[in-house]
Amino acid sequence: MSLDVRTITEDDLPNWIRARRTGYVQSPAVSKAELAYRRGLMDFARAQGAFDEGRCVATYRSFTQRISVPGGASVTANAVSNVSVSPTHRRRGLLSRMIDRDLREAAERGDAAATLISAEYPIYGRFGFGPAARVVEWEVDVARTGVDPRHAGPGDGGRVDYVDVAALREHGPALYERVRAVRHGLVDRTETWWRRNTGALPIDDTPWTEPFAVVYRSAEGTVDGLLVFTADDRWEAKLPHQTATVLDLVAVSPAAERALWLFLLSIDWITRVRTGYRAPDDLLPDLLPDPRAARVLTHADFLWLRPLDVPELLRSRTYPVAGSLVLDVTDPAGPAGGRFLLEAGPDGASCVRTGRPADLSLPAAALGSLYLGDESAVRLTALGQAAEERPGAAGRADALLRTGRRPWCADIF
Repeated sequence: MSLDVRTITEDDLPNWIRARRTGYVQSPAVSKAELAYRRGLMDFARAQGAFDEGRCVATYRSFTQRISVPGGASVTANAVSNVSVSPTHRRRGLLSRMIDRDLREAAERGDAAATLISAEYPIYGRFGFGPAARVVEWEVDVARTGVDPRHAGPGDGGRVDYVDVAALREHGPALYERVRAVRHGLVDRTETWWRRNTGALPIDDTPWTEPFAVVYRSAEGTVDGLLVFTADDRWEAKLPHQTATVLDLVAVSPAAERALWLFLLSIDWITRVRTGYRAPDDLLPDLLPDPRAARVLTHADFLWLRPLDVPELLRSRTYPVAGSLVLDVTDPAGPAGGRFLLEAGPDGASCVRTGRPADLSLPAAALGSLYLGDESAVRLTALGQAAEERPGAAGRADALLRTGRRPWCADIF
């Protein structure tokens, strides 16, 4: 059977959306609101579809993204999204054809990496992606925390204030960029992101329900954190049993983060808090007098990273200690293969191709897992996913690459 895999046009968009919804096991109906939203979102030159006798049966798109890396800089990534294959057309190489073309074009543009949020774990390793940042979601039993609402306010001269969504659009972008400068793994948020997440840009026909929003202002009056959450309205036997669900919580300082969590946990009638996806080393559990009040609901891989330009990636971040390392990276299907000399330190790094003997050999996917500092080269070596060519090389790689805080990606894309 002949399947046409090609770049889509604007005329293809309703058919493409229907295929994406079918692949995601969602109602295939395409609303006018969703059509308008995706038309404004799409870079049609980077959107692909597979067509069988005119019907779209697989979807794929990518867009330019900036991801924060250790040290405060950002690199340009080719963000992959909306990947789907209809159940009737699996195992026919459709994803391979689309992703191979996209990654080749990304490398030609000079993108340092490709990124994605993997819906299913086994798919993307064979394309050179490795899990680079993980997330944890907690459910907090408020009564068990030991938090005293009378003493939950900021003790540093700061204050917490409710704001409306217009204020979020005003204060949020600049605050978020400040957070990205001190926390690696965060992807940029476009104007479209802020409009969509504050109700100004409908995604579909679902009515917009405004969430609660608060900001933390420091003693100097600067907005150093924001919290967005919803709450259900559940009572039993004349007693409140309301659950607050965090949609967004970002803070530029530990003081702001602490103040926002303790504020949420001190609200009358809230008996449980669901945190949304946080970094595995989030401060929350240990901010509580009883950390066991926070029960883990999810602990999973989240952001996946695929190196494209290894020298650009490695010289864009900083390193906690000074040292050098020769990496032999294998990448049969892509541009990341080669032997690279990394000379690095707290003030920056250089990385060039080299003919020197390798210290550590690894596939591109393993380098993707190591890059943001979350994974251990010693652990990957034990798993057979990397190999020491010189004794102690994996430990030296960990000393260079691992970070004091774990990376965190706050957004699905």
